[in-house]
Amino acid sequence: MLDDRKSRVLKALVEEYIRTGAPVSSQTVLDRSGLDVSSATVRNDIASLESYGFVSQPHTSAGRLPTHQGYRFYVDHLSPVKLREATRGQIDEFFREVHKQISEMLRESSTLVSELTNYPAVVVGPGASSDIIDDIRLVPLGGSMVLVVAIAQNGRVHQEYVDVGTDVSVEMIEEAERLVSAAFHGHSLESPETDGLKRSDLPAVVKRIVAPVSEQLASTHSSEREVYVGGTSRMAALWNDLTMVRHLLKMLDEEASLIDLMSDESTGTNVRFGPDLGDETDLAVVTATYETPSGAMGKVGVIGTMRMNYRRAIKVVEEVSDGLEESFGGSG
Repeated sequence: MLDDRKSRVLKALVEEYIRTGAPVSSQTVLDRSGLDVSSATVRNDIASLESYGFVSQPHTSAGRLPTHQGYRFYVDHLSPVKLREATRGQIDEFFREVHKQISEMLRESSTLVSELTNYPAVVVGPGASSDIIDDIRLVPLGGSMVLVVAIAQNGRVHQEYVDVGTDVSVEMIEEAERLVSAAFHGHSLESPETDGLKRSDLPAVVKRIVAPVSEQLASTHSSEREVYVGGTSRMAALWNDLTMVRHLLKMLDEEASLIDLMSDESTGTNVRFGPDLGDETDLAVVTATYETPSGAMGKVGVIGTMRMNYRRAIKVVEEVSDGLEESFGGSG
């Protein structure tokens, strides 16, 4: 739709507006674009961009502002960018040194993203039910109560208290533990191998232990998603409108609303702003997807104004999502 020169004019205008927040003059666009053309040519190109709906003029004699359509063209045509060596090194060091429980790693990842972008950051976990299980332990607690401990390959530990409905002996618990562990080993909590649990020759008491234990594990946290937010204190510096800040803080406190804000149908990297987010007029969200070996998806993202530094935000969330995917044992 735009030729190369008009694309460069729009790029210069958007980046200058992101930098200053002030309407951009044609002379500034000429200086920033590096184009070897006259100022009249740039003015004509800006007039064309306005007629196409890519920029607008707040009032007569003022410079231009990018519209939602202008931002969209700019983001969709961004060229790949490299992070500075110091930033790249900070991300690499974080994932080299992270030897923590998954929840702690996700929480600290949100802080890292916020520090690197200067925007509030959100990390959504893939959900506990997607964890690949390494081992199961059953611990008798007396009477009919059993503590079930599931140890995932990613280091996360799940604990469930199960009433098996009958008094159990150590021998019966050991047999049930062997069967349940074999069924879940190498599988996710929601998709165990159940053939061994349905054998007809199993003692009745073992069956009475195995059935509720395996059912409880299979339903463990099936709908829960861990959500961690870093850098909420940065909001006041981004939005002058306190009503917007209060609205976003309320959204960040409501896990369902936050997951909905971070969610979209696509995988990979996605940028949404303004009308893409419904009624939000000055909000932008950049997300990148990471995948676990079981195929479950998580998200890394930042939340900011439409004047966001998209180049840096996109690259940081991509790099951190790649690091999380490798930490989960994915292909990276």
